[in-house]
Amino acid sequence: MIMKLNKHPCYSPEASANHGRIHLPVASGCNIQCNYCNRLYDCVNESRPGVTSAVLSPKQALYYLDKVEPMLDTDISVIGIAGPGDPFADPDNTIETLSLIKENHPEKMLCVATNGLGVAEYARKLASIGVNHVTVTINAVDPEITARIVSWVKFRNKIYRGLEAGKVLLERQLLAVKELKANNTTVKINCIVIPGINDTHVEAVSKTMSELGADVINCLPLRPVEGSAFENQSQPDHDTMQKVRWEASQNMKLVKHCAMCRADAAGRLGAQNSSSVHELLQSIFSMPLNPYDYRPYVAVASREGMLINEHLGQATQFYIYNIEDPSLPVIEIRNAPERGTGIERWNKLAALLYDCRALIVNQSGEPPKAVLADAGIKVIVTEGLIDQALSAIQAGAEPAKVVNVKQCTGGGCQGGMC
Repeated sequence: MIMKLNKHPCYSPEASANHGRIHLPVASGCNIQCNYCNRLYDCVNESRPGVTSAVLSPKQALYYLDKVEPMLDTDISVIGIAGPGDPFADPDNTIETLSLIKENHPEKMLCVATNGLGVAEYARKLASIGVNHVTVTINAVDPEITARIVSWVKFRNKIYRGLEAGKVLLERQLLAVKELKANNTTVKINCIVIPGINDTHVEAVSKTMSELGADVINCLPLRPVEGSAFENQSQPDHDTMQKVRWEASQNMKLVKHCAMCRADAAGRLGAQNSSSVHELLQSIFSMPLNPYDYRPYVAVASREGMLINEHLGQATQFYIYNIEDPSLPVIEIRNAPERGTGIERWNKLAALLYDCRALIVNQSGEPPKAVLADAGIKVIVTEGLIDQALSAIQAGAEPAKVVNVKQCTGGGCQGGMC
């Protein structure tokens, strides 16, 4: 496959002069915890991976793309998903978003950035959609070194730590590159250079990746992040980076202009998002999961209409608020569908809340969340005063999360109790 680099700013320094990219922040969760990462989902001040002004649904992302592109001062050739978590920690959201973009903007190149843990099974699907560039962050090809860089790895509902985590992650990353190349995808390897841990090992990474057919490598210096395990880790100096990049270039093509971008980066490489872009993201976050629907209301599960204090499965009534009115008036109180009717109960609830963009509850199981999301209703789990949560949504922010949430598992949710 001939790499389409002439318009991809992250792969070609020449392209970056005249073309930009838009990252769509739809990947909220992550399947590994890197020691250099601290994800922030409502952040406007930092410019690094793992941060965004808001996390969007697939249809919100499409709506955002249509609105933000005319605001930018450069031609946008690439649409990518790069966090704030990993795109394949929630592959359904990722695949839906990419499919929507391809359907509505077939002229755009599609790109994904991942840690590689969950992408192998989706390599063929990505290629069929038209994703022609994938970036995989691989910091070591020795599981003992990998184990020093990650705190844990979650794969197939099991948490791995220590050397086992390093082995699982590396095995999956090697498979990811193989599968992507088998489907004619252009692969860029990102390698974070960490003094005393992998700075003498990057040459081995580049050699192994070259043997697997990866196309280019980008060696990036560690940026210690406050709140991460490596917040006090030293950064590599200029000489170290020069040496590491030279060694890597002996095995494969090197790119070094591509920087560490936010999960919601929009425009030219290196440029900061404007305040208007941040405001647009936050305003769309507060819209219905499908912004093309007209849903002016938000439902709240509450016993008395003051506090968010009802578990979704136990709620008997929902207070309906007009989120588009600054005074946040209660429109009406609707009675919940009868309990004990399984998934049918949640289908009835979705019909009951047909004009609501969100449902605020104190706790919820996963089955009702999935049914309601399919109906365009976002379930928000939070606690405290109703007015405070509604005001946060009006401002485009996520209400505070519940402390010590009790996870609902087993058959209860299926039986309609969650």
